[in-house]
Amino acid sequence: MNRIGRMRREFCRWSVGLSMLASLVPASLTGAKAADELPTESVLPVSLAMRALQASLARCEKEGHRIGISIVDRSGVVRAVARGDGAPPHTIDSSRKKAYTAVGFRRSTTDIVAMLSETPALRGLQDMNEEVLALGGGLPIVFAGEVVGGIGVAGAPGGHLDDACAQAGLDAIEALPKVPSGN
Repeated sequence: MNRIGRMRREFCRWSVGLSMLASLVPASLTGAKAADELPTESVLPVSLAMRALQASLARCEKEGHRIGISIVDRSGVVRAVARGDGAPPHTIDSSRKKAYTAVGFRRSTTDIVAMLSETPALRGLQDMNEEVLALGGGLPIVFAGEVVGGIGVAGAPGGHLDDACAQAGLDAIEALPKVPSGN
């Protein structure tokens, strides 16, 4: 048998094998039905991230605080970031980590600090990875009960002030939750 004949025979075997494999795939996983089974999730658009960033920055600048601010999506990936005039360089990394922590734990970083303080057995969570930062100033961004991102502010003289600036960003885009009670 020549080379072309062998190739045709191999192709036929391969083709039959694929046909057999395809018959094992449930009909529900092919075509349009498979698309119905895909999860859907809301995405934080950059336009909202920028609006929240600008409102938070304006609030802190008005109060004389030099801050860094970061907005992340539901996966902790940065959507918007800024370092206000005169803000120390570390505020960028701190704000990003606060936003990451808020979205990852789905709660404010101030609540996380309280939780870690009240429950010593949970303190290991703050060492989960190098991205977690348990300091006030990070809030999850929630729309219709779904966490779509996080906002982190760093550089004001106190976590409660960072929280207030982050809340100004949430207010600007009409997102929840509000700053933890007691702040």
